[in-house]
Amino acid sequence: MRQTMAWVLERRDFDALLEALARRGYTLIGPRVRDGAIVYDRIRRSEDLPVGWTDEQRGGTYRLRRRDDEALFGYVVGPQSWKQWLFPPTLRLWRASRSEGDGAFAVEETPLPDEAYAFIGVRACELAAIAVQDRVFLEGPYADPYYRAVRERLFLLAVNCTEPGGTCFCASMQTGPRATAGFDLALTEVLEGDRHYFVVTVGSDTGRAVLSEVPHREAQPDEVAAADTRLQEAATRMGRHLDTEGLKELLQACYEHPCWDEVARRCLSCANCTMVCPTCFCHTVEDVTDLTGQTTERVRRWDSCFSVEFSYIHGGSVRQSTRSRYRQWLMHKLSTWVDQFGVMGCVGCGRCITWCPVGIDLTEEVAAIRSTRKPASSP
Repeated sequence: MRQTMAWVLERRDFDALLEALARRGYTLIGPRVRDGAIVYDRIRRSEDLPVGWTDEQRGGTYRLRRRDDEALFGYVVGPQSWKQWLFPPTLRLWRASRSEGDGAFAVEETPLPDEAYAFIGVRACELAAIAVQDRVFLEGPYADPYYRAVRERLFLLAVNCTEPGGTCFCASMQTGPRATAGFDLALTEVLEGDRHYFVVTVGSDTGRAVLSEVPHREAQPDEVAAADTRLQEAATRMGRHLDTEGLKELLQACYEHPCWDEVARRCLSCANCTMVCPTCFCHTVEDVTDLTGQTTERVRRWDSCFSVEFSYIHGGSVRQSTRSRYRQWLMHKLSTWVDQFGVMGCVGCGRCITWCPVGIDLTEEVAAIRSTRKPASSP
C-alpha cells in the first residue's frame, strides 16, 4: 500500500463518498450545528455538516460564527468527543427479573452492538485520543466487549486541521494537526479562489476500497503543496503551548507544590474538564431496582475523579479536597498515565480549557509549576 500517494476529491463529489459508506452499511456520525455548538450526531449528506461555520475558543468561552466561505470542516472541536459512541455515558450491563411463580431470578445480559459506524471529520488529536482509549479498553487481560464490538466495525474518515483554535496545543503533544496513523481515509480541505477540493490520503485497505467507489484523481504537486502549506501554517498558529520535556518527572517531584493550592481556590470541581475530555474513562457501576423489587439493572455511567464519591472507600473518600482532586487529574493526564499505558492521557485538543467555567488552563498551570518548582518533601 502506497500511503504517500495523494488523491483529489472535488467538493461536488463529497456526497458520493458519504453515499459509498452508507451503501456499505455504515451509520454516518459527523459534526453538525445544534444548540449553538458543533456536536457529533447522525448525518446523511454534506448539508448536515457545519457548512460555513467556525468556532472561537478561549478559556471558559466558546461561540460559533459564520465564515466567509463554504468550508465543510472550518471549525476546530466542540464539547463532544467520539468517545460517547465507543464508551457510552450510560450503558446497561445486565437486567435481572424475578419470576411471579417461584421467585427465581433470570439474568439478561445486554447484547453487544452490531451497528457499524463511520465517523466523519475526525481530527488528528481525536484519532490520537481513540488510540489512547484503545490501550485502556482493548489491551491487557480484560478487554471491554462493548468497546471492542464497536471499534472492530469502525470506519474513520479523518480531516486534517487547518484552523487551530485558541485553546489548541496538539502540536505540543505531537498529535496534530496532520493525521499520520489510525485512519481509513484522511482529507485536507482546500479552498482556493473558486476551487474547493480535498487532498486524500489512504490509510487502510478498506479506505482504498471505499475511495475506489468515488470519483477521484491523482493529486497534482501544486495541490499537495497547497494542502501541506495549510497544515504547516496551522502548526505555527496553535493557541496554546505545553512544554513536555521531562514533564512526567517534573510533576512527580512537585507533589506538594503550592500551585495546587492556588488552582484549588479557582476550581469548582464541576467535572466539566473530564466530561469533555476525549480520553477520560472514569466510570462507576450502579445497581438500580424498581419499586416492586421484581427487576434490577446494573448500569455503567461516566464518573469523574473530581467527584468526592469517586474516591470513596470504606471509611470515606481519600480525596476530600479540591486540591487533591485537581492534582490527581492533572498528574494522571500528564504523568502517571505514562506509567499506566505508556503514553500521556492528553492529546492537546484544548476542550478542558474552553469548557472550564472559570477558564483554568492546563498549560498555564504546568508552566507555573515549572517556573516556580519546589520539589516535594514526600513522594
